[in-house]
Amino acid sequence: MQLHIYKDPEALSEASAKWISDVISDTLKNKDRFTIALSGGSTPQRLHKILAASPYKEQIDWSRLHIFWGDERAVPFDDIRNNAKMAYDTLLNFVPVPAAQIHVMRTDIAPEQSALEYETILHQYFPQPEGTASASGNAHPSSSAERSFDLVLLGMGDDGHTLSLFPGTEVVHEEKAWAKAFFLKAQDMYRITLTKTIVNRSARVAFLTTGTGKAHALKEVLQGTYNPDLYPSQEIKVPGGELHWFVDEAAAAGLKG
Repeated sequence: MQLHIYKDPEALSEASAKWISDVISDTLKNKDRFTIALSGGSTPQRLHKILAASPYKEQIDWSRLHIFWGDERAVPFDDIRNNAKMAYDTLLNFVPVPAAQIHVMRTDIAPEQSALEYETILHQYFPQPEGTASASGNAHPSSSAERSFDLVLLGMGDDGHTLSLFPGTEVVHEEKAWAKAFFLKAQDMYRITLTKTIVNRSARVAFLTTGTGKAHALKEVLQGTYNPDLYPSQEIKVPGGELHWFVDEAAAAGLKG
């Protein structure tokens, strides 16, 4: 795990944009495409706007990017809470990614059907792993060819959740499915989410975490007792891959050392 601490959200967004651009460039030297899963929430919005402007708008080969999402609220696309809408409004409407390479989690069909359709798309992109199982039952990629995404961008809530893996929900422990839908009583809505099973096979995962409201959860996730039922972000481990945390000083305030 690599921890990157920046003064404030603006500095974090600028640094993470450069890092993402460099990762894309380096990856495309050896691969025909770059697969990335975007995050919802407020933190990525500034990042998206930086990526959609010069110099990154010109530097990144957007035509070779394939876009996915980590999770989605089961609300219409024109609802401001829709993660895909946010990404289009802040990034995808301004860069030339081919429409066929953008894979939204559909919210115009039943959530369970949407999750099944999304998993079908994921299986078209990524192979079923043949590595040995870990103690938790997850299959670890035995080679780079068995990895899933080139990059997954994640956020973390004040409660330690990531994706739609909320404290106390069964989906936190999902070992087989790559995408799941479930009803979240606390929000009175369905959520569609990738699971740790596919995310932990990524080449790299980057959390973007800012603000004093995240300080307690960040301390517990990174330095506290392992308890993913309370802090689901602890389940994102990326064995054999890269795990990065981009945080600002406010979120890092509670960390020791």
